[in-house]
Amino acid sequence: MASKYHYQCNDCQADYPADKVMYLCPACKEKNVAGQPANGVLNTVYNYEEIRKGASFKDLFSSLEAERFLSLLPLKSMDPWPKLRVGNTPFYRFDQVLEKNDDLEVYLKDDSQNPTFSFKDRASALVSAWAKENGINTIVAASTGNAGSSLAGICASQEQRSVIFVPAAAPLAKLTQIVMYGAIIIPVKGNYDMAFDLSIKATEKYGFYNRNTAYNPLTIEGKKTVSFELFSQMGQQLPDRVFVPVGDGVILAGVYKGFEDLLQLGIISRMPVIVAVQAEGSRNLILNYSRDTFITEPSTTLADSISVDIPRNFFMAVDYLKKYKGEMITVSDPEILRASVQLSRKTGIFAEPAAAAAFAGLLKYSGSGRLNPGSKNIVLLTGSGLKDLKAVQSSITLPDPVDPDIDALSSVLSGLS
Repeated sequence: MASKYHYQCNDCQADYPADKVMYLCPACKEKNVAGQPANGVLNTVYNYEEIRKGASFKDLFSSLEAERFLSLLPLKSMDPWPKLRVGNTPFYRFDQVLEKNDDLEVYLKDDSQNPTFSFKDRASALVSAWAKENGINTIVAASTGNAGSSLAGICASQEQRSVIFVPAAAPLAKLTQIVMYGAIIIPVKGNYDMAFDLSIKATEKYGFYNRNTAYNPLTIEGKKTVSFELFSQMGQQLPDRVFVPVGDGVILAGVYKGFEDLLQLGIISRMPVIVAVQAEGSRNLILNYSRDTFITEPSTTLADSISVDIPRNFFMAVDYLKKYKGEMITVSDPEILRASVQLSRKTGIFAEPAAAAAFAGLLKYSGSGRLNPGSKNIVLLTGSGLKDLKAVQSSITLPDPVDPDIDALSSVLSGLS
């Protein structure tokens, strides 16, 4: 198993064998201090030369796809993969979703159709499968809601135990999911970062297996599978841009990692432009992109899934953005709400605020003329709007009830005739 892949520290580039549970680089994690992003996040590196030997260059991607990309996953087989359908989510083309089309091609990747209605199922599925393959039964995670409900649901399907640490103020729908799946839920009096730190202490004390993003390297490996699907669903063509909602930077890194695997194998020859979209009220990755010293600003945004004071995967995310000339943009809460309404009414897809933020980024690009006519643009929709109904209440108005007779109905529907 160790020869199939190994770990490499994003910061010091040290290599480590993958023959045991590993989280952060042992050397670099000693540099970590409270209130700062994580040093020593590990990347998973495969034996690309060996993979290339398995099929002709022409048929390599198809061969990998046929084996469910097992050669590019840290598993011995797909047997421990959850029974629930994770990934292979719908991919739609909706050119008319923009107010001004400019002959743009707009594609929506709807990951709200995963089993627990969020993108986070990709990471949870791989972490759960790896744990099952290695005889581990209890998995812990810190979450603002989506990762926690995801892990809880996946573990329920795998007959594994999950322990979920959440900020007490997390949306009720997400907390309800966690409880319904039978997880042990630990509401924490504080924000996500406090819940994260407490989960690490619990991992160390009780010997749990930890799923936390920017801590467990396998979360990136699970999330990268979306890039393989995008390439496949576009007929093995690359988009021009992919708009990604960004909080701690792990989804961003996962999207990059998937396309980078394809680059390493020679299946693609370039990296699409990845656009990191952050809420204006929680833009700590963008604010610190060019700073020598990380300075956090308290987050205030209705997009709770990307509301992060300390982007734990900051260093890896920024390294990817710089290496492949990625782009960044912020969107305001009013822009996110408008995007959510426009997306719902023009496509029938109801996305939670964090997912709608990526679409708001596309709208902002389109409005400023930053997209070339004919360009292919993908928006990652990472979670269902049913996750947080409270967030959109200000954008809708429920009408008063009518009397149960046709005359009363006629006054309401008169404008339709």
